[in-house]
Amino acid sequence: MSGKTDHLLHSLGEKLNFLAQLGVDFVFVEEKKSRKSDFLLSLHEKILRCRLCPLADRRENAVPGEGHFDAPLMFVGEAPGADEDTQGRPFVGRAGQLLTRIIEAMKFKRDDVFITNVVKCRPPDNRTPSKEEIEACQPYLLAQVEAIQPRVIVTLGKVATDFFVPVDVSMSSIRGNFFEFGKILIMPTFHPSYVIRNEGNRNIKKLVWQDMQKVMSVLGKK
Repeated sequence: MSGKTDHLLHSLGEKLNFLAQLGVDFVFVEEKKSRKSDFLLSLHEKILRCRLCPLADRRENAVPGEGHFDAPLMFVGEAPGADEDTQGRPFVGRAGQLLTRIIEAMKFKRDDVFITNVVKCRPPDNRTPSKEEIEACQPYLLAQVEAIQPRVIVTLGKVATDFFVPVDVSMSSIRGNFFEFGKILIMPTFHPSYVIRNEGNRNIKKLVWQDMQKVMSVLGKK
């Protein structure tokens, strides 16, 4: 795992250079908050106009993500769904409503955290994003993570978890355990839509909450 993660981290400079070629100015190391805000707002606009993969041809809106630019906690899902595509905001459907309740139960407000997805445009029929689509969007997510520098990233579901923790194991095996992505802690857990699909299974809800309690402890919310 560490070798693959190191490779992904080492590729960050190359990916950020790619964004620079697109016209994004993002040298933000040790810069003021306004500098970070300028970068993230510029990146937001780049994502809205992005045409790097065929998903752009069918979307109504790209969904860059939203939240606090100095958030200690980031949530990363798979891709926008129908509601998100319509509104241009992440996690606003049923799964989003559940995520908001989870965030509030963790003693945060939704505006205190940053919420985004691995892929910024909706795949047709909400299918799983392809490898090519994930690779096309990868520079955007890496740039967001590098700029915001959260203390913890909660990965919601297998696609998001595989992005940061590329190991060939099931979500049931990997969830609930912290992993390192540079200096950032990664906490994999089940996607809210999975919880909803299995809403009769109280154990799944219990496991997600146990995962979030571990995050709360790291962030001093317990």
